[in-house]
Amino acid sequence: MRVEKKVVMIGATGAVGGACAAALTGRAGVTALGRRTEDGLAADQHVVDLADPASYAAHLEGQDAAICCLGVGEPSNVSRAEFRRIDHDIPLAFATACRAAGVSGFSLLSSVGADAGSRIFFARSKGELEDGLRALAFDRLSLFHPSMILTPKNRYGLSQALTLAIWPRLTPLFQGPMKKLRGIPVARLGRAIAQDALRDRPGEATYEWPEIMDLSAE
Repeated sequence: MRVEKKVVMIGATGAVGGACAAALTGRAGVTALGRRTEDGLAADQHVVDLADPASYAAHLEGQDAAICCLGVGEPSNVSRAEFRRIDHDIPLAFATACRAAGVSGFSLLSSVGADAGSRIFFARSKGELEDGLRALAFDRLSLFHPSMILTPKNRYGLSQALTLAIWPRLTPLFQGPMKKLRGIPVARLGRAIAQDALRDRPGEATYEWPEIMDLSAE
């Protein structure tokens, strides 16, 4: 199969990023940038300093699309400053470097409720990042707004164990406008992000639970 697109990623060693990279296998050339490599990850991996765009600028040339799945897995375990650095500053610096290198499309793993005007620090940080991405004027900007991400394994301790046990039972109760709060299996979320990155659709799009599930089924 001839690879048509080249995609560069950060956050590929996480659960969503790994699922996304796997879904792109055979469909795009994937370059993963991070502070470490991951055995079995379906990508050309490079160890870089994500806080220093100069350390990975050479890997951005010739890329068609960029995907950011970077984020703090358990925000309550880090300070606000560290959360902001990882979930806002590094992704925005990555996007800025991608735009300067001529990358035309950008996809962000964000969160349901992202809003720069929110009183909630988490949602406000996500919303401010999205506003920063809009200002870069990518030809294609895709914002993914999942609620609970359902992973096969518990990665973060007791709080996630409870979520993984309870949320699937709550999911059918979310109807109408509340559907956006339904849990999303990580494989389907990764597949949706991959599917979108391969599209040539211009403009901005926001994907919540219904759109993510539809896209992942294509």
